[in-house]
Amino acid sequence: MRTLNRKSEKNNQKPFDPFLSFAKARAIQNQLKKLIEISRPKLAQEVNRLSELGDFSENVEYQLAKGKLRRINTEILILENQLKQARIITAPEQFETVQIGHKVTVEVNGRQKTYQILGSAQADPAQGIISHGSPIGSALLGRKVGDVVEIKPVNKIISYKIISLK
Repeated sequence: MRTLNRKSEKNNQKPFDPFLSFAKARAIQNQLKKLIEISRPKLAQEVNRLSELGDFSENVEYQLAKGKLRRINTEILILENQLKQARIITAPEQFETVQIGHKVTVEVNGRQKTYQILGSAQADPAQGIISHGSPIGSALLGRKVGDVVEIKPVNKIISYKIISLK
């Protein structure tokens, strides 16, 4: 009999950035609710049905169903942990310095770009959403309108001038 080799579930987890918008926190809650109320009960029933077939060592379907149930339980724990640690990004009340949640318009190489600074879980540069931990996001945080921020990627310097905050 050969046992399954499992990857450690603890080592698979990425570091979690607690900054979430209200919409992202709501999406995590909905995903968690779906897993708890729909996916896990269905799979638990399937595991129970397959366990009644007898010999666990030769019951491949049972082993696979148990693995899926284990993954769902791990995902539930991860999502619950994310919600416990979440820091909801509220609408910024001050517009003197760049903060998480602001939309910042900058001028780069003569062109204007607008970025919204959120947590890394929501970063989508193609949509203009950057992480507060990204090189651009971290360089802009705490700066004022009119400031010029220099970011140094490999072998060059790019200047970003802050035009406005929303």
